[in-house]
Amino acid sequence: MSDPFLVETIAALVPQGAHVLDLGCGDGALLELLQRTKGCNGYGIEIDDANVLACVRRGVNVLQLNLHQGLAAFQDQSFDVVLQIDTLQHLRNAEAMLLETARVGRTGIIAFPNFAHWPNRLSVARGHMPVTRRMPYAWYDTPNIRVGTFKDFAALARKHNLRVLDAFGLQDGRMVRQWPNLRASTAVFKLARQAS
Repeated sequence: MSDPFLVETIAALVPQGAHVLDLGCGDGALLELLQRTKGCNGYGIEIDDANVLACVRRGVNVLQLNLHQGLAAFQDQSFDVVLQIDTLQHLRNAEAMLLETARVGRTGIIAFPNFAHWPNRLSVARGHMPVTRRMPYAWYDTPNIRVGTFKDFAALARKHNLRVLDAFGLQDGRMVRQWPNLRASTAVFKLARQAS
């Protein structure tokens, strides 16, 4: 996650002092920022050896786990916030991981590249898979297992009776609230389970 505006936007959504679980935390930069600026604590989950080492060097608690195996190690509602930032598109079990996010966290913050952004649509209309700043890989060497859209994710949240606390897009260093499915390269959702 190298987009500073995305990092700042996500950090702003996390409450002061929150207990955080960051799924696919990369090098731990976001968790380190949350610890330093907001007094948060928690864990990152990462599979890559180099990223696990980077987390340790940053002073971030990290567990080396494969997200394809789920979050059975964590109890219901054991975190204030579960982050899934640029992780969803790499998972075979994206729907199951969304449900696990809602189970182990009081709130979930999920961000992913929005495939319905207009330049992507134009590229597909011209007969090519898009290659953009947000999705910089050619179709044959991408680490992404799937692509998603703002609208499709909103429908998935409704299907599972998750409450959308906030939803918007990000584009060129600004928040996009009007037509984010068309006008934003990144989709951001803050979710919670419905009260029982």
